[in-house]
Amino acid sequence: MVRLTLPTTPERDAIHTASLTVLENAGVKVNNRHALDLLKENGCTVDADIVHMPPSLVEESIKNAPASFNLHTREADETHTVGGDNVIYNPGSAAIFFTDRDTGEMRRADARDFKELVRLTDALPHIHAQSTAMVPADVPDQISDLYRLYVILKNSSKPIVTGAFTKEGLTDMKNMLEAVAGGGDQLSGAPRAIFDCCPSSPLMWSDVTCQNLLDCAAYGIPAEIIPAPQMGATSPVTIAGTIVEANAEFLSGAVISQLAEPGSPVVYGGSPSVFDMRHCTARLGAVEAVMAACAFAEMGKHYGVPTHGYLGLSDSKAVDAQSSFESGMGILLAAMARVNVVSGPGMQASENCQSLEKLVIDNELCGTAYRLIDGIRVDAETLAAEIITKVGPGGHFLAEKHTRDHHRKERFMPGDVIDRLSPDAWTKAGSKDATRRAKEIADETLREHTPKPLPKDSDERLETVFKTILKRHGINPNQLPTI
Repeated sequence: MVRLTLPTTPERDAIHTASLTVLENAGVKVNNRHALDLLKENGCTVDADIVHMPPSLVEESIKNAPASFNLHTREADETHTVGGDNVIYNPGSAAIFFTDRDTGEMRRADARDFKELVRLTDALPHIHAQSTAMVPADVPDQISDLYRLYVILKNSSKPIVTGAFTKEGLTDMKNMLEAVAGGGDQLSGAPRAIFDCCPSSPLMWSDVTCQNLLDCAAYGIPAEIIPAPQMGATSPVTIAGTIVEANAEFLSGAVISQLAEPGSPVVYGGSPSVFDMRHCTARLGAVEAVMAACAFAEMGKHYGVPTHGYLGLSDSKAVDAQSSFESGMGILLAAMARVNVVSGPGMQASENCQSLEKLVIDNELCGTAYRLIDGIRVDAETLAAEIITKVGPGGHFLAEKHTRDHHRKERFMPGDVIDRLSPDAWTKAGSKDATRRAKEIADETLREHTPKPLPKDSDERLETVFKTILKRHGINPNQLPTI
């Protein structure tokens, strides 16, 4: 099988040693009293809010984290193993803009846009998980995190990658997931969602994200620890230095999680970017950012934990050649590096915007990547020496049973967004480029696709929990956008 390994084993050892030095000498800033007490009780030196972690504690903690876990669909009728060489693609989270399909305008996203993205994701065969992918501008801020989860649970059965914006938000979202699953035991035994918990580079944990990490451990929810360093701004300008810093940030989060609850599932995530000194922008589609994200995942495999990366997104503001080049590079290299959870298909403008047309195109790129990592099957049947001999010089293979038997096994068959027509046939079909075809596919899918409905008892429990949360915040359900 095709496999990318970056960095090498000796380099990973050097990065690990450097990360331990950083954690012991520089330490990490932790703005959460519960976590500070927990760390101090377990041998860390705490100076105000700076925590210095002994190498032995770090190494013991990471050994407690599981190598994989099963992520379940809404009704727990399907599972995806997160770990090993498995790769799952999902749209990235928390964009605030949306590309309007009719005008091409990049504008603030609203709840209707988000629902369309959820329904389209539900239909796309190579995007295996949902994301709370946008922050709708027409939803009150105090419930915007859990409202996104509510929309997904009502409109898709695929598993979810999400995150909370507040301390109480994570508990509320956990209660919503329990309502759908049928109870706390049903959810902890079969998690439906992974929650992002992001440190702040360099070397800081906010009160909210640290509490989210602690609560994930307490509830048995998989936590995706996602450092987001900007090379040259919030991390060293060198790729190796950025890996060391991000690795220290991940390890510090793993320590907090494992001290809270040994054996808690954690995912080694990453959203590195290159700080562009010319334009003062963070570039996530740059090749160095892609290399760093793949290297983060390789460090996760070094520690034997599941991995994640923001890959498959673009810095472009349009669905154009740059968009496809940067996204294709990230999607293919993520597959080759066997990143377990890949967030980014559909995203443009450096994690700030979602595009349905791009998501349709990226879905085909993901399918292509799956075919790539399947590799080349070499055995007596596929070597086809007998068939070649039978056909002989000057013959053809179109009518052979061998061709019929292996045609769909050997080839990835993309959808209509990928043009394989002759020039004449393409002209007769309207001379449409990929973006126009993707728009038409998105429009047709949203008209025709009906997501699997939430079972009645789960729906009733979810509505009860959701309305209780709204009442606590003083929000009238009738004032929310209709979904």
